[in-house]
Amino acid sequence: MNDHVAVVDLGYGDAGKGRVVDALCESGQVTAVLRFNGGAQAAHNVITEDGRHHTFAQFGSGTLRGVPTHLTRFMVVDPLALAAEARALGNPFSLLTVDGDALLATPWHRAANQRRELARGDQRHGSCGMGVGETMAYALSHPDAPRIADTLSPRRLRARLSAVRDELGDCGVLLQDAVDAYTAFAATVRIVGSEHTDRLLAQGPCVFEGAQGVLLDEWRGWHPYTTWSTTTFDNVTALCPSFRRLGVVRTYTTRHGAGPFVTEAPELEPDLPEAHNGRDEWQGAFRIGHFDAVAHRYAIEVAGGVDALAITHLDAPERCPGLRICPSYRIDGRTWNRIVPGPVRDLAYQEQISDKLRRACPDALYRPDDWAAEIAEILGSPVFLESHGPRSGDNFAAQLAGKTPLTNG
Repeated sequence: MNDHVAVVDLGYGDAGKGRVVDALCESGQVTAVLRFNGGAQAAHNVITEDGRHHTFAQFGSGTLRGVPTHLTRFMVVDPLALAAEARALGNPFSLLTVDGDALLATPWHRAANQRRELARGDQRHGSCGMGVGETMAYALSHPDAPRIADTLSPRRLRARLSAVRDELGDCGVLLQDAVDAYTAFAATVRIVGSEHTDRLLAQGPCVFEGAQGVLLDEWRGWHPYTTWSTTTFDNVTALCPSFRRLGVVRTYTTRHGAGPFVTEAPELEPDLPEAHNGRDEWQGAFRIGHFDAVAHRYAIEVAGGVDALAITHLDAPERCPGLRICPSYRIDGRTWNRIVPGPVRDLAYQEQISDKLRRACPDALYRPDDWAAEIAEILGSPVFLESHGPRSGDNFAAQLAGKTPLTNG
């Protein structure tokens, strides 16, 4: 691997980004994994060849390969959740750097997030309940919102945490306890400036690891059932002048939580069990459906295109004879094979798409002989990686006779 690579999920999340990042890091050539959106709500599963399993949230999915992680300025960092994840990994803090400009998620953000979601009753948006969205929302209206660099100054940190508590309400955590925990974090983790990203990129190939999926993007997803995060390649573009775009899809489409899902097919669930996904207290049910070519084509379009695909769960069609591909929708008596992107940051338009998708149903379903080749054809991109099972290693295979779109070779 000679180029920087950005890994983005072309669905609603859970497509297998962790496995893809781990596979890219297996070469031993990756300088670092850079996380460029989201926060502690991410859940990227990696199972190594010898069966070791970890669900990555803030650490990069190359950690089990010894690849360093850098949390960029676009991350929402939760030091308390990160400490818990580090313990499960054997405390690999020497592999971690954090941009001081990254937002700091606190227990007050988390509690406010959970209260807001509970107040929606049966109109929940599918929040993970980790406070990421609340942290982003608070920062939009408060220029002095706490950031990671504030953990280096206990006095400034205390003032900014106090302001968060006073506005969002008490959550049972003592202010001084939070100050102590975050200053201990600052003494443990290497906090760096924005120039550190440039240094990493200059040292060698890096992998940008995204969280969630394009169909949940804060501006391009089906509003209001979205995340407070830019899940396209936009943040990577702001950090890196040149990189290769790798889009990840499953052989079947999934969605965790509420929101439109045209190809949902609960009858497929018995043949497609999920070892690491299920009903969640905050997100709700893990939903399964036929491969939604219409939605994935839209994701590629609004993300600015992809250079190649990583297709996971290629073992699923054999286990699930009822699984199909949906190339178009039927809505109001007409066939609909393209979701037309609206103006950038037009949430009213995105809500109109949501309303339309609620009335849509699959127009035609078919089952291909070669799933990888068919998905590549209908999405208009070559396949770079294939996954035929849950573990790393030889479940992935470089395609195109050794000459892939992600290398210079």
